[in-house]
Amino acid sequence: MTYFIDRRANAKHKSAVNRQRFLDRYRTHIKRSVEEAVNRRSITDMERGEKVSIPTRDISEPVFQHGPGGKRSIIAPGNKEFVEGDRLRRPGGGGGGGAGEGGASNQGEGMDEFAFTLSREEFLDFVFDGLELPHLERKNLVDLDEVRPIRAGLTRDGVPARINIVRSMREAHARRIAMRGPIRRALREAQEALEVEERKDPVLRNPARIEELRAEIERLEKRLEAVPFIDTYDLRYNNLINQPQPSSKAVMFCVMDVSGSMTQAHKDIAKRFFLLLYLFLERNYEKVELVFVRHHTAAKEVDEEEFFYSRETGGTIVSSALSLVDEIIEARYPPAQWNLYVAQASDGDNWDDDSLTCRDLLAKSLMPRLQYFTYVEITPHAHQALWEEYERVEAEYPERFAMRQIVEAGDIYPVFRELFRRRSTQ
Repeated sequence: MTYFIDRRANAKHKSAVNRQRFLDRYRTHIKRSVEEAVNRRSITDMERGEKVSIPTRDISEPVFQHGPGGKRSIIAPGNKEFVEGDRLRRPGGGGGGGAGEGGASNQGEGMDEFAFTLSREEFLDFVFDGLELPHLERKNLVDLDEVRPIRAGLTRDGVPARINIVRSMREAHARRIAMRGPIRRALREAQEALEVEERKDPVLRNPARIEELRAEIERLEKRLEAVPFIDTYDLRYNNLINQPQPSSKAVMFCVMDVSGSMTQAHKDIAKRFFLLLYLFLERNYEKVELVFVRHHTAAKEVDEEEFFYSRETGGTIVSSALSLVDEIIEARYPPAQWNLYVAQASDGDNWDDDSLTCRDLLAKSLMPRLQYFTYVEITPHAHQALWEEYERVEAEYPERFAMRQIVEAGDIYPVFRELFRRRSTQ
């Protein structure tokens, strides 16, 4: 028997391909574990890896074994106790059979599960798997930031990596035909003249003419051999130019109620929802701008730090935030150039008669220009007038308006996946 021992040091990321293949193969098990982990941990603690366990029976691999081969004669003793299909009891008993009287230990992982750790990047890949911004559209050409290299014919100058082998060989073949044609024709004429001269009677032959023709044939053959198979003149390179592409720029408006009716628990849930949204957009889209709008009786555009961490009190006028979003769109984000999204979080409380104003703002001004509007109401109680008015907007724009209720922190991730799940392209 021969053994091969590989003593080479493992290169960096040597097993990356095998690991990715493993993650793809057991994606269902891993996604289930990731969802359980998301429900356990806080949203602010999302950006770290996770330890995942898979039952050993689910990762068993098929194996090939050499059979004995040939013809064999076997005499097996019969039995009167078992018939085909009976299950045999495990021999021994005790812990193996589960009949022992001792208690189970809570130490160690045992041999029934295969445990491994997902990196931060892998964990977030599974968290946001299957999510996207709905109805994302290609907009007009407004800048040259997004370009794509395309083929634009051939050129005589270029780098070796872009050489067009087929066209270069074709050019070389055409050049050889053009350069060798006259030489071959002269060579053929000289060979025919030499053949005629050599067939003459020895008395009539001209030795000087024969030597002259032989020298000419030798010279022409050398000229044929001197024609190069390929020359730098023959080389052709693929020419690439940068073609501007329609922009997929998008802007997400994050609107949060920070009024006195929003308890600290409500605000924490709202912040977690927007943190999850912020993490999702930051990770999956390079050209998505975020606009943070906080409101109580008055709305204000703020930065990320103030949006997530400052505290305010006061009454609630939701229409102030929607009006501010409308003004920002008019001033900075033309719908012809931007995909517009709005995500709003509130407890449903609103000033008297303002809910009707919110519905009019959405139905007449915002929704015709928005790609998608999501509203999450954070309350365990019955819905109020704002929810009822939003239901009318949802009935008018069922494909671009979505609303869900969140009661506790455990509802955040399922609601988020429902709001931003990948839609069918049909």
